[in-house]
Amino acid sequence: MFLNGTAMSGGADHERISGATFVGPARTASRYRFYSVRDEFPGLVASDEGSAIIGEVYAIDDEVWRESLLPSEPSELDPGEIQLEDGRRVRAMILDLTRVPDEDLVDITEHGGWRKYLASLPGQAAASRTS
Repeated sequence: MFLNGTAMSGGADHERISGATFVGPARTASRYRFYSVRDEFPGLVASDEGSAIIGEVYAIDDEVWRESLLPSEPSELDPGEIQLEDGRRVRAMILDLTRVPDEDLVDITEHGGWRKYLASLPGQAAASRTS
């Protein structure tokens, strides 16, 4: 599974994948837009005008997926599949833009990843958020 937000290592929701095996850092194929939703969590959306997004890949047991990670995901995200830059297709959470008001979205594609976006925020705002 490709993780790109708060469930990555060091993030507030990382404990939700307890027991998962870290496969390694990864980047998506260059076909995704990346959004911050209220600066609470990020979301991927497939796009013809997208970029590669940084994240982490984990081997997650189906039980952990169903009983811990999936129930904790925001309602704006749906399970889906993405393509990594090496061509592999993996599970990921996909943002449903129809469930998010425009004023709650910031296109952060240019940052290339959630941590880079958070680091770009001014002052203590970035330090107070999880990666």
